[in-house]
Amino acid sequence: MRTTRHIVCATVLAASEALALSIQQTRAEIYQYIDASGTISLTNVPSDIRYRRIDLQPNRLHPMITEHELAPVISRFSRQHQLHPALIRAVIKAESDFDPMAVSRAGAIGLMQLMPQTAIRLDVRDLYDPEDNIGGGTKYLRQLLDRFQGNLPLALAAYNAGENVVERYRALPPIDETRQYVRRVLRYYRTFLLKDRPAANRAITSSEPAF
Repeated sequence: MRTTRHIVCATVLAASEALALSIQQTRAEIYQYIDASGTISLTNVPSDIRYRRIDLQPNRLHPMITEHELAPVISRFSRQHQLHPALIRAVIKAESDFDPMAVSRAGAIGLMQLMPQTAIRLDVRDLYDPEDNIGGGTKYLRQLLDRFQGNLPLALAAYNAGENVVERYRALPPIDETRQYVRRVLRYYRTFLLKDRPAANRAITSSEPAF
């Protein structure tokens, strides 16, 4: 969900950088909090437990959480929303590479890269919490699949570019980033399906759509 997200992120990023520079010599930490309206607050002295630390180190190691650790959460939400666990893992892999603290330039946050305004609609309270984020992302993916009559490429395109963009074209939008995103998720999806199947049944029966 990176192409048509509507949020003022440049100001937030600039504020983060300015605050980081101002406290760099004291090695203080920066904390971020997103309230119910989607407003992002930054501080180096958190006064609320809902503030989450922002990692400003550009070379931090990935992933911060393993697939194995996420498996029970993914399994639970896959059953709840009737999605294959491999699909949820594929979206997480493509969106954040399993980094629960990931923040995109557009302002999308967490494992499934949810925008704050989307998170509010999905009743997600803590975008950095893996369970909250996966629960919201899986719910949103289910909604998109229902909206586009089970067409997975279109649902994934909407996850990346927005529902209205896909509705406008009634097909995969002519956006290179979105089309590459759909291919990437489908590739990861098939890879995870192969890993999950018993060795005797490791065969792919569907071909990748041409777009």
